[in-house]
Amino acid sequence: MRKLVTAAFVSLDGVMQAPGAPEEDPTGGFSLGGWTVNYWDEPMGEFMGGIFSDPFALLLGRKTYEIFTAHWPFVGQDDPIGKVFNAATKYVATTSEEQLTWENTVALRGDVAGEIARLKQEDGPDLLTQGSSGLLQTLLAHDLIDELRLLTFPLILGPGKRLFADGAKPQALKLTTTSVSTTGVIMSVYERAGKTGSFAMQEPSQAEIARRERIKREG
Repeated sequence: MRKLVTAAFVSLDGVMQAPGAPEEDPTGGFSLGGWTVNYWDEPMGEFMGGIFSDPFALLLGRKTYEIFTAHWPFVGQDDPIGKVFNAATKYVATTSEEQLTWENTVALRGDVAGEIARLKQEDGPDLLTQGSSGLLQTLLAHDLIDELRLLTFPLILGPGKRLFADGAKPQALKLTTTSVSTTGVIMSVYERAGKTGSFAMQEPSQAEIARRERIKREG
């Protein structure tokens, strides 16, 4: 088996849309693209280097694939990230029949969640997502993510595509590492740790029972 690792840039209010540039993803009228640019420093570079240091296969949504394929094949062999991205196998979730031209790319069509679950059962390098906010909603809804590597930026963006939407399944996570960049970016790694808990009494009081009934009536 192999893990599915989600690495993502998120704002303090959970937005992950267009972190690199305004033209990256302006859908929905989003005009704040490029919001990560002013925060980069050496510790962030080291954290990102750690994400790409072990063998991986990329798992991408179609829109992120299109962003990547218009950029990484053209950066040259001297670019370290471009080198590993170009060499890695790319699995792309898509409903389009259009040919995927980036080398080492495999299309996932139809039952994408089922296809990814099957990939996880195979031998091979871990599956690593980048961007792909739409695909992430499918992964979260089907409880397919094993590890989250998040860079949380100290800014609020308001509207925009978010990492966690309404379809995410509740689960507990374990914080395994965390550090802070010189610019205030929190870099954290979370692993699965079971289900959520509750502080409620095993046998609720009559007052608590009455309160719950009142909430049900009020909707």
